[in-house]
This record gives sequence, structure tokens and C-alpha cells, in this order.
Amino acid sequence: MQSLTIGPIRALQGAIQLPGSKSLSNRYLLLAALSRGTTALVDLLDSDDIRAMKGALLQLGVALDQTSETTLTVTGIGGAGFRSPDQPLNLGNAGTAMRPLAAALCAATGEFTLDGVARMRERPIGDLVDGLRPILADGASISYVGNEGYPPLRIEARGFRGGRTKIKGSTSSQFLTGLLMAAPLSPRPLEIEVEGDLISKPYIEITLKLMEKFGVRVERDGYRLFRVSPAVYQAPGTVVVEGDASSASYFLAFGALGGPVRVNGCGKDSVQGDAAFATVLEKMGARVTWGDTWIECRAPESGKLRALDIDMIDMPDAAMTLATLALFADGATAIRGIGSWRVKETERVVAVRDQLRKLGATVEEGPDWIRVTPPARLLEGVEIETYDDHRMAMAFSLAAHAVPVTILDPGCTAKTFPTYFQELSRLAKGPAA
Repeated sequence: MQSLTIGPIRALQGAIQLPGSKSLSNRYLLLAALSRGTTALVDLLDSDDIRAMKGALLQLGVALDQTSETTLTVTGIGGAGFRSPDQPLNLGNAGTAMRPLAAALCAATGEFTLDGVARMRERPIGDLVDGLRPILADGASISYVGNEGYPPLRIEARGFRGGRTKIKGSTSSQFLTGLLMAAPLSPRPLEIEVEGDLISKPYIEITLKLMEKFGVRVERDGYRLFRVSPAVYQAPGTVVVEGDASSASYFLAFGALGGPVRVNGCGKDSVQGDAAFATVLEKMGARVTWGDTWIECRAPESGKLRALDIDMIDMPDAAMTLATLALFADGATAIRGIGSWRVKETERVVAVRDQLRKLGATVEEGPDWIRVTPPARLLEGVEIETYDDHRMAMAFSLAAHAVPVTILDPGCTAKTFPTYFQELSRLAKGPAA
């Protein structure tokens, strides 16, 4: 296994152009594929998860044309007229591809198998399947090839029949996103009721805003009931993909330890909930400046970050950044609302806990919370296990502010940010004193 030793890094200073958002990129790809007309996607993220979606769409008969270095042109099929592929669709470990695509294929006609890497076969999808089954047309089915409740999935699609269904909101917002994006393809109106508390609400806002960009409006009663009428998505022409706000969190956190660091590509006009991580840094005392399409962060005037007790249910990815930044706070930081960590690319509650303890932190945990008390001094010579999880590698790079750390399998950042460590090196301003 490859490894990379970094730090100590006194500070990061400068500006970075963020790669395109993963969440936006895969939503845009699927919506463009389902649309009538041609969509030019500018600054689409180039990463493993996006390649998984692109590969699947090509197998399904969607025309993709790289018309320039920065622009991918998608010729939509005007509905769910996918062809049945000869081979299973391998979606790697991309939840943003697996969940919405599974729903969209149920609205089509044909036979499809969706699979992924070993970890994908451990990530639950039963709530989505349970939500899809009541609205399938007669003769259609969706079943598990292996373990009940998990991929691979086998879909014998005959379209939707409409009506009403329910979806649990407590495991992943991607299940509701999948249903919403596929719902206009139903020949009859569709109502979706959310059972329980919906996590990651900002991601549903992203879904609704992008659907509207492609000409489909969704009626709703808060986050409890959604009503979708039959419609055909319309290609909007040219779309510029916003920079990834989750990726911004690592650089902004480094800015809070020194700085200034400016991230270009998302700002106060961002549609992404994780852009609000900058307000979390403000609560810790960091000095944050906002532009329409950029955010800049620098350390508190006091030089010390305040510990927080905070619910991060709306931005669980950025919560990982907070967990490692807590190593530099002035007391114990409690992070709540992170139950979804347990079904992500790895079991993140356990992974984060174990790696923080390696560094000398005291860590307590519950079903959906973690409390981090920093040590007086971080332990040196630590190897950080990343578990093939891109966010483990990037979040724990923050520990290098104080001591050298070795990141195992740094290449796992290819899932969303292949050049992360090169950018980190470019902005680094030398060893800590």
C-alpha cells in the first residue's frame, strides 16, 4: 500500500480553485441524460465517482461528448428510454450514482443489474427499494442479488404506475433524492411521504433546485410530503458546475489554523449546504470573509479555536473536518447528528474515533455523536488508516499542522479530489516552529 508523510505544516496561505462538486456533478449528469435536448456541463468533476456514473450512462445508451477540456456535452434521451446493457453496471463506491440511477432505471423498460465494490455491497439500500416497490408498474420488480437490503440490485423495469409511497429519511437523503429525480417519469402523479426525521436536508434542496433548472417543479409540504406531476426534463443549455463545498472545508479549516486561505468556486451564493461550514468556523472564532463565489478564512485573533457542542446533521461530510479540527480547540468538541457516518464509504464513527485516539485524543461516542478532547500534544509518528475513504485521508491531513503524519493509501482521494495533496503542498508555508 502506498503512503504519504506530510507536515508539520505551519500554515496554508493562498487561494485554490475548487474542483466541481461531486453531488452536483452526478445529479447534473443524470438529469441531463433524462432530458430532452443537449446539455453542456462545464467544470464537471473528474473523479472516480463521476467516472462511475459516466460509464453507466454510456452502457445505457446515453451519448456523452467531451467537446473541450472543461466541457462535457450530454445528449438526453427525453425520458427513461435507456437500453438494457449486456453487463452489470459497476458503480464502484459511488452512492450519488447508485441510489438515483436505481430509481431512474425503475422508471424505464428493460432489465438492469447494479453492482459496485465490496464496500458498496455493505451500504444499505433497502429503504429506497421499499419506497420504489409500491409505485412499480404491473410486472415490474426490484430484487437483491445477494444480501437482503444491499446491492447488487436486479431490476426488471416496466415503468412506474404513480400513486403514493413512503421513504425513511433517517439513513440517507440520497434515497429521497433518487425518488424525486425519477418521479417526473411516472405517467401519473406521484406523492412521496418521508417517514421520521430527514437528515441532510440541504442535499434535498440541491436536488429540488437542479430539477427546477431542468424545468420540473416539485410541490411539497416542508420535508414531509412531496408531490410530483408527470413531466419531461428540458435541457437548460450550458450549466457551470459549482466548486465542491465539502472539499472546501479542509482548506478553510487549515485557514482557521493560520491562513489566510481563499477557496474559489463556492461562496454566499452556493446551493450546497456544506458551504455553511464556514459559519461553524466563525463560531469557533475564525475570521471568515464571504464573496459571491469565494470564501476566505484565517485564524482567530486570539490564535485559539473555541470548542463547540454542535449538531451537524445537515452537513455530515464537513462534520469529519470538524472532528479533526477539534484537535486544536480549547476543550472538548461534541459533534451530534452524525448517525449517517456509519453507512458511508466506511464506518466513519469507528474510523474517526480510532484514528483520533492514535493521535492522543480522548474520544467518546454514541449512536449518532462523538466527543473529542484534544491531547496536550499530538503524538508523532502516527500512520492514518483511510479505509479506502477519501474523506478520511483529507480530514486527517489537518493533523499535519502540528506533527508529521503518514497517510496510508493517499490515492483514495481520487474519489472526489485526485489532486488534493498536490494542492495542499502548493499552499503549505513550511514547518511549524
